[in-house]
Formats: sequence, structure tokens, C-alpha cells
Amino acid sequence: MTRYVARRLVQALVVMLGVSAVVFLALRLGGDPAFLMLPPDATEADRVRFRHELGLDRPLPVQYAVFLRRAVQGDFGMSLRFNQPALPLVVERLPATLELALAALGIALVIAVPAGVLCAVRRNSLYDTLSMLGVLFGQSMPVFWLGIMLILLLAVRLPLFPTSGRGGLEFLVLPAITLGLYSTARVTRLVRAGMLDTLGQDYIRTADAKGLPRRRVVFRHALRNTMIPVITVIGLELGTLLGGAVITETVFAWPGVGRLVVTAIFQRDYPLVQTAVLITASLFVTFNLLVDLAYGLLDPRIRYR
Repeated sequence: MTRYVARRLVQALVVMLGVSAVVFLALRLGGDPAFLMLPPDATEADRVRFRHELGLDRPLPVQYAVFLRRAVQGDFGMSLRFNQPALPLVVERLPATLELALAALGIALVIAVPAGVLCAVRRNSLYDTLSMLGVLFGQSMPVFWLGIMLILLLAVRLPLFPTSGRGGLEFLVLPAITLGLYSTARVTRLVRAGMLDTLGQDYIRTADAKGLPRRRVVFRHALRNTMIPVITVIGLELGTLLGGAVITETVFAWPGVGRLVVTAIFQRDYPLVQTAVLITASLFVTFNLLVDLAYGLLDPRIRYR
């Protein structure tokens, strides 16, 4: 177990290095921040001085090495837009993004797992057909369009929820539904497919033949074995929700990391974008490690070597 975790931590470090390199190069190819941050009447000498102060006139390998050296010490640089350390700015917005992502995932699981089980138990019924149509609708609907429609319907025409911002539980409902609908559809299809495969296994037929209650056979025997691939997808979905919250946070003016990154990208704020992406990537890697460790709880036959 310890050796497995150590190996996964080394892999996570390699992933983080790769992510930092890709983001670093992509931002440098996106344009010169001197033209955006300085006023239009700035001279070329002002731009040269600006690049020198930020170290942007150095070769890219040197800039990357300096960035890594400082990042290891917890210094991700100063935000060009806010003129503050980038790391505290991201950490300050991180709870809002985690709150939104976890709420969206919770909504997805509460709806998807029971719906997937019922679709499998009632295969080819009217309920199964309507549920699969709903799943198709949920997977094909753009997130920004759904958010706008929910605002128009449930916040403007029927003033049940606030249109934007972050506050009490009522502020969380519409963004969480918007963000979690796609995951709901995806997990529902996965649970249905896994349950259909599991319900056809010999040990399930044996349990039915022994006269065990159908509910016990479905939820204690079939669903537990179905949850291993579902847990894998849940870990991936949580990372996807953290990254995909950018659009939802923008539509609902949710003060999270996604909205902060959008502003930083438009402003060519290199340190802030790099910090936000690295923090999000580290959370994604951590969640996937926890998912891998959860396999042994679901299936005692799984051993870590």
C-alpha cells in the first residue's frame, strides 16, 4: 500500500511538471502582455522596461526554470492585474469553486444512481425509454444555454432564485443544476450499462434462486459491483466539474477560480493563470488518487502492490 501510494505520488509529480510546462508555453504563445497592460500611449522603451522587470526578455527555458524554483518555495509570482501575490488570490476563490463542483456532483449522484438502477431493472420499459431520452437531452445541451434558460425561467419569470452571485443555499441551486446536468446524464448511462451487465451474472441468478429479496439482490450485490467503474468516472467528473465551472461561473457571476481565470486570460496575467491551472490540476490528481484507494473498500479482492 505504501509503495503504491509513493509510486502514484511520483506519477503525480510528473503530471504536474507536464501541466506546468504546457501552460507556461501556451501562455507565452498567446501574446505580449506589455501591449495589454501598458496604456496605449506607452513608448517602446516603456514596453522594454516592463518586459525586463517581469523577466519576459529572458529565454523561455530560463523563465521556466525561475518559475519552477519559485513555485517550489510557494511563490507563484505577482498578479499583473491585481498587483498581489497570485497564490492567495486563487486560494481565496477556491472554496467557491469547490462548493459549486461538489454541489453539482452531489446533484448528479442523487439523480443518476437511482435512475440508472431503475432503468436497468425496468429495461425496455416506458420509464427506461423516457430516461434515456432525458440522458441524451442532458448530454447534448450546451451548459451556457441551460444556464441562461434557467435564469430566464426560474429567476426572471418566476423569481424563485437569485440571478447571480454567491450567498445562501438559494444562490447555489441554479449554478449547481447547470453544471451537474451533463454529469447526471453520463453517470446514469454508466450505472444502467453496469447494472445490466451485473444482473446477468451467475451469482445474481443464484441469489434470486435462493429466494433473497429483490431489493437486497439489486442494491447489496449488483449495485456494489457496478460502482467500481462508476467511482472511476466520479473521480474524473469531479475534475471535469472543477475545470468546466469556468462557463457556469461566468454565466452566474459566481466568484470562483473559473471566473478569475477568464479575467486573467484576457488580461494576459501569466502568473495568475499558471497558479490557477496548477492548483486545479493538483486537486484533480489528488481526487483520482483517492478514487484509486477507494477500490479496495468496494471490492476486497483488489490489492495494491
